[in-house]
Amino acid sequence: MKNLNIREIRCQLGHLDQLLAKEGEVVVTRHGKPIARLLPVEAPRPKIRSLAAFRATMPFQEIPSEELVREDRDARD
Repeated sequence: MKNLNIREIRCQLGHLDQLLAKEGEVVVTRHGKPIARLLPVEAPRPKIRSLAAFRATMPFQEIPSEELVREDRDARD
């Protein structure tokens, strides 16, 4: 975290992206009191695939689920 007063932030404005990348957070002060906090934007989240696309990658089940459930229930008796 870096503290900069208004005059310093005006001088650094052209390189603000580099400053945020280096420091991570910048606090802007006026007369020694903080007035603003600048944070870098987080990287965008990866796009989530649609449910249909996910299902297309799943292998096809050879035995129907009702038969598997019935076999499991019969084995418990």
